Amino acid sequence: MTSPAPIDETPATQRDAVAGPPSLPTSPRPRTPRPRAGDATAWGRLRRRLGAYIALTKPRIIELLLVTTVPTMILAQRGLPPVGLVLATLVGGTAAAASANVLNCYLDRDIDRVMNRTKRRPLVTGEISPRAALIYGIALGVASLVWFALVVNTFAAWLTAGAIGIYVVGYTMILKRRTPQNIVWGGIAGCMPVLIGWSAVTESLSWAPIALFGVIFFWTPPHYWPLSMKFRREYAAAGVPMLPVVAGDTRVAAEVLAYAVAMVACSLALVPLADMSWVYAVAAGALGLWFLAGCLGLYRRAQHPTMKLQEMRLFHLSITYLTLLFLVVAVDPFLPV
Repeated sequence: MTSPAPIDETPATQRDAVAGPPSLPTSPRPRTPRPRAGDATAWGRLRRRLGAYIALTKPRIIELLLVTTVPTMILAQRGLPPVGLVLATLVGGTAAAASANVLNCYLDRDIDRVMNRTKRRPLVTGEISPRAALIYGIALGVASLVWFALVVNTFAAWLTAGAIGIYVVGYTMILKRRTPQNIVWGGIAGCMPVLIGWSAVTESLSWAPIALFGVIFFWTPPHYWPLSMKFRREYAAAGVPMLPVVAGDTRVAAEVLAYAVAMVACSLALVPLADMSWVYAVAAGALGLWFLAGCLGLYRRAQHPTMKLQEMRLFHLSITYLTLLFLVVAVDPFLPV
């Protein structure tokens, strides 16, 4: 799953401290040795290098994936799962998502060089070499699979392998440069954390996590296509046929609205499938109407070329919607109703 803005980490420079007045001989005071310029430079380089490796993993995407994992585990447990299991799943999920994102950066470095919003990524600037990034991404992926198999369970490990494969091979290598529907099917990888989280608790799947899977699957186009509308010229210059590149604003906005309707339907389907309370039902319905209103607003503005689309408003709204919905999912099992 891709969508959010790139990370830009620029470490602050360090300056030597100004030495104070000398101590009197009669009352000696301990003096802190001043750091040498070479040490400061080495530390600064280390910070820059670490920041570059972290940036390759796209931390903001990982944050969004983890937001969906923990509530799903709580729902599967119908309460708070063992803390050790939650932490183990988050560690493995972070490593797996980081692996997929690093390999995506490695494969898309030619595209990233063309687009303004990605041209500061470490592989473009030369901070990290392609070979180092490839080794880094593979190592993270292998480590995540071994971790899941040994610490969580093998079923979750297989689902994790599928998520990495879908994102790296299915989306990045096959779909992204060939079809306007790339983000739809490639977005399946972003839906996998709910299946992984559920299987980490139950070692199985049921219709409830499938409904949550559907929520994220249908949420992905309304989340990503507004961003693509904003940067359509950059995608066109890079040769990536995102739907907003090959279709008009009205069609894109209409499809965004259609996917949003399906997303809300999946969120409400969770009520009977997971025996959710009326609190969740009301909250999911209200959040759904709020998001649909935003999608409808984009569609109405798209029909009038003189109106500003305000597509980024819907992009940010989509993040807020998903976060709040899964917060309600996490709270619902604890409600005495």
